[in-house]
Amino acid sequence: MKEQMAINGGEPVRSKPLPPMLRGAMVYGEEETEHVAKVVTAGSPFRYYGPNLQGAVEEFERLMAERLNVSYVLGVSSCTAALIVALKALGIGYGDKVIVPANTFTATAGAVVCANAVPVFVDMDDTLNMDVDDLERVMDDEVKAIIAVHINGSACDMDRVMAFARKYDLPVIEDVAQSLGCTYKGRYCGTIGDIGVYSFQMQKILTAGEGGAVVTNSPELFERAARYHDQGNFRDKGKHQITPKFSFIGQNYRMNEMTGAVMIEQWKKLDTVISAMRKHHQTIREALNTQLPGIRIRPSIDLQGDVDCVFALQHATKAAADSFVKAMNAENIFCFKMYGGEPIYMQSFFLHQRTTDKDNFPFNYPFQKPVIYSKGMCPHAEDLLQRTTLLPVSPVMTDEDTQDIIKAVVKVYKGLNLEEISWPNSSLA
Repeated sequence: MKEQMAINGGEPVRSKPLPPMLRGAMVYGEEETEHVAKVVTAGSPFRYYGPNLQGAVEEFERLMAERLNVSYVLGVSSCTAALIVALKALGIGYGDKVIVPANTFTATAGAVVCANAVPVFVDMDDTLNMDVDDLERVMDDEVKAIIAVHINGSACDMDRVMAFARKYDLPVIEDVAQSLGCTYKGRYCGTIGDIGVYSFQMQKILTAGEGGAVVTNSPELFERAARYHDQGNFRDKGKHQITPKFSFIGQNYRMNEMTGAVMIEQWKKLDTVISAMRKHHQTIREALNTQLPGIRIRPSIDLQGDVDCVFALQHATKAAADSFVKAMNAENIFCFKMYGGEPIYMQSFFLHQRTTDKDNFPFNYPFQKPVIYSKGMCPHAEDLLQRTTLLPVSPVMTDEDTQDIIKAVVKVYKGLNLEEISWPNSSLA
């Protein structure tokens, strides 16, 4: 006999919500407080000089470089800043196009525009990441780079992304904002392409509220990134033993010492955060595959490398997904659709190419192949995002919390008869 769902008057699985959709913020402790206090007491919050400089940002960069096995790390003020810095390090600007996946946060495409270039959008595959098979559709001589986004803790198919990029001599930026610690075939995401970017915003795997980082193995790209983030200065040439090659005007995207102090302590907790999320995610996965054999869980190109910060289910129809979200929230299990179920280009300012600049610069460039955004341009993203639901996974969830998620999913799935709904021909294999 089916248990009555809360949405129909039954008793909810939980009487109170699960932990919020936060990761690193949930493991804050005295360590972060004490390290920030040292910076404040020293009166030296600026990373490059002060009466008693603590070197927090530099130490964080060292720890990050050591863990990721990458030559250079640059702390910056946000991941949006990191994206702009990476684009400028690669020389991207007015008259250039940059390939961006349809499924990503506003900042990925927005940073391209802020770098005075224009994004061209590629469809996503069933993993919710970039569909490599769709890259040829948007490729032309005006495309100058690719941004591969590792979405919600799971890697892109980087072997194929890199093969395509090398075929056309395109640099690759890896956006790892949502997937710190994620690996692809044993390598950390962000270290496979030419340059990688990370986020330490509030909802991310580790957080200082805001903050970001740029990583690369190229001394030239590092120098250009360092200069652009520090108004044209290159203050670390001695430390890295790099002979300067460039001179240009930059902006101010520097990370401050208080952010660096927090990130040092957060960085020490990375394994704890990821292992906890993986444990809960695996428990949910195994239970649902057993209790609901027909359920469709988001596939992964490298399941062992995922950081498992969300649990994604894919449904047969939009209506089924809508009903699932509503019913799960009634059970006090937070459930939602990523970005409201729409690809990034459907946001009005992208769709209509609106900027604050004259003639909607940089969209006013006379491209040989005009850049036009429209509904239907990435059909799989438009379809599957409406049929995909996400359940956040927190590192401070208890085993009881995990069992409540399982119980609620099974209850709602059976209560809505989701196993009986026919899948469209375009659904997952």
